[in-house]
Amino acid sequence: MAGELIVVNKDEEVVRLDAASVIPAVVRRAGPRAEEKFAEFFAASIRNMNTRMAYLRAVRKFFAWVEGKNLSLAQLRPLHVAAYVEQLTCERSAPTVKQNLAAVRMLFDYLIIGQVVETNPAAAVRGPSFSTKKGKTPVLDADEARLLLDRIDASSVVGLRDRAVVGLMVYTFARVGALVAMNVEDYYHQGKRWWVRLHEKGGKLHDVPAHHKLEEFLDAYLDAAGLADQKKGPLFRTTQGKTRKLTAKRMTRRDVYEMVRRRAKDAGIETAIGCHSFRATGITNYLMNGGTLEKAQILANHESARTTKLYDRRDDKLSLDEVERITI
Repeated sequence: MAGELIVVNKDEEVVRLDAASVIPAVVRRAGPRAEEKFAEFFAASIRNMNTRMAYLRAVRKFFAWVEGKNLSLAQLRPLHVAAYVEQLTCERSAPTVKQNLAAVRMLFDYLIIGQVVETNPAAAVRGPSFSTKKGKTPVLDADEARLLLDRIDASSVVGLRDRAVVGLMVYTFARVGALVAMNVEDYYHQGKRWWVRLHEKGGKLHDVPAHHKLEEFLDAYLDAAGLADQKKGPLFRTTQGKTRKLTAKRMTRRDVYEMVRRRAKDAGIETAIGCHSFRATGITNYLMNGGTLEKAQILANHESARTTKLYDRRDDKLSLDEVERITI
């Protein structure tokens, strides 16, 4: 396995890791077949790059713990996994622990199919209870979102790009991963209006009609950047140092996050927002203006309305108004 590679992804850039440096020592000691199936699990069975990276980190952390206990792959039992989950619960949030447990459970299921182990020691282990009715993503109210957009200097192509990026996240509820994957052709005319095509998780395409302000932002950016004819090229591109000139390279999620934090600081917004904040901001504003949860679910491309509900922060304003009734 020393010469084989596992292809993973980091911020939309392909990174090739040597399998020998990635496969835990516990798995290597179990033999070549165990190594092969471990690598195969990540390279072949998990198609989403972000999930692949998260699960790889999770199982490597688990096997580092196993190594510390001087256990072999064949010796692992539910009691050991339960002890690990108990320790992890004291260190990390419940959703993170559940994700880590899911990664370990799925890996051992694959190792059983590959005839590496006979049983799954994580199958019977339960993760911590977790329930939430409201997400924790920081959001902006309508005035703050408008202020952020207005404060972006649109006199340069970089400013026009940044305004279009923020506008796209606000007006389409786009995930940042879907945004950076867009090409110029993903902003297209159909019927009487313009549309955007978002490249969502699992290779799914999600078409959303463009809000009239988003049309304005995208048109101005494409015109200034001269990208209208480069249909197959990246829609949102990086800049060349401090020259304020665009390159041919696609922006990454990290690029967008750093831009958002910088623009928020320039606008005097103290809320610690990130890229996902605009998803919650847009959904909340849509619902406050008479939109329905069912339609918001469709626009956000959520499988369940319960997920969409996590982004609904209308009750935040209600709670603040009620608290202000205290006149002591």
